[in-house]
Amino acid sequence: MPTCNHCGAHVSERFARVFADANGEIHACISCSANAGIAEVARERARGT
Repeated sequence: MPTCNHCGAHVSERFARVFADANGEIHACISCSANAGIAEVARERARGT
């Protein structure tokens, strides 16, 4: 099961598919990151694809 590199909390496979970096690492889970920050990363990745 994937985990947050910041706090070690387990995250869902779905969360990992969306928010992991190119190496499959999750730098911040929902608890570690503001929802606005997660949305910002999602927008940046959408622009880059």
